Amino acid sequence: MLTSMTSGEQIFSTLVLPYLNHAVRTYESGYASVADIDAAMRFGCGYPKGPLTVLDELGLASVRDDLFARHAETGDHLHEPAALLDKMAASGRTFADEAAAAGQAAAPQLRREIAKVGVVGTGTMAAGIVQVFAQSGYDVVFVGRSQDKLDGVVAGIAKGLDRAIAKGRSTEEDKAAVLGRLHGSTEREALGEVDLVVEAIAEDLEVKLALFADLDRIAKPGAILATTTSSLSVTRLGAETGRPEDVIGMHFFNPAPVMKLVEVITTPATAPEVDETVRALTAAVGKVAVSAGDRAGFIVNLLLFPYLNDAIRLHESGVGIADIDAAIKEHAGLPMGPFELLDVVGNDVSLAIQKELHREFGEPGFAPAAMLEAKVAAGDLGRKTGKGFHDYSK
Repeated sequence: MLTSMTSGEQIFSTLVLPYLNHAVRTYESGYASVADIDAAMRFGCGYPKGPLTVLDELGLASVRDDLFARHAETGDHLHEPAALLDKMAASGRTFADEAAAAGQAAAPQLRREIAKVGVVGTGTMAAGIVQVFAQSGYDVVFVGRSQDKLDGVVAGIAKGLDRAIAKGRSTEEDKAAVLGRLHGSTEREALGEVDLVVEAIAEDLEVKLALFADLDRIAKPGAILATTTSSLSVTRLGAETGRPEDVIGMHFFNPAPVMKLVEVITTPATAPEVDETVRALTAAVGKVAVSAGDRAGFIVNLLLFPYLNDAIRLHESGVGIADIDAAIKEHAGLPMGPFELLDVVGNDVSLAIQKELHREFGEPGFAPAAMLEAKVAAGDLGRKTGKGFHDYSK
């Protein structure tokens, strides 16, 4: 069937319905709320609507029936309708009903004082986080390996502010105030008096473990230690310290000054007041916080990357890349087709995340597509190398 698939509706059904089913299972497991699942995909991926809202609009019974048919054809466990989807379709209950029943939680409050923020790292993500806090009025101490790296962060932020000024979105006075809040250092000891440290260094467990052990030594009592990791265990990082109750995930999305989402990741040891303080702080800097526990993928990657992997498998079956990208944009209303998005994210990053999801959940359907592995092996990583699933060299 897939090799002869040509219609946009069929491509939509093949790729989007399993994604919606996966969102139901994520809610069914108690991992995240309806509101947080929908907000995560809207603000983390730029989707016009969250998956559970889309399910309500399509009709739960209709989606369930289509999934039953797909499961009968493929035998893939991931295509079998979630038990909750079947139950809700039979009862006529919607995810809007679920969200209403959950009610609206009280706005989180700052349970710990946050006056000064520290950031470890000088890469694109770290620089963006420095800018987010400085623009929100916080003094920021940021630590890098060299003065050149520190100067690069300041220059990048200044350049971004100049663009905002040129567009009438900022002023020279605002720029001076933001830059005046930046305090760079090549020594981690400079973080000794900050109230929150956000690490944004290489996505390497051993490197991060060494950093958290050092932060435990340096940071003052009561300081919150946060990681921006998107795939590593926050619990493991906390265990490297003598204060796991103060350790939490703050997964910003890139570019941090633009993207609204922050996934706030708690471990079994994270203190409730730390969780609430970080969620309140996220709102205070103009971001949208969603809450999730510490497991591979969090919300966004858990739902996004299996869908991207399925798109590659669909192409492997004979359906054209351009046809798939066009169908998803037209019929799902998404801002990018899956192959366009893969090339933006980077095929190496996508492969690493997909491998981690497969390792943690053990789902055969999560095994990385052969073509994704081949692209990475060939060095075709996407826009950053000039070629991925699309060719950007011309």
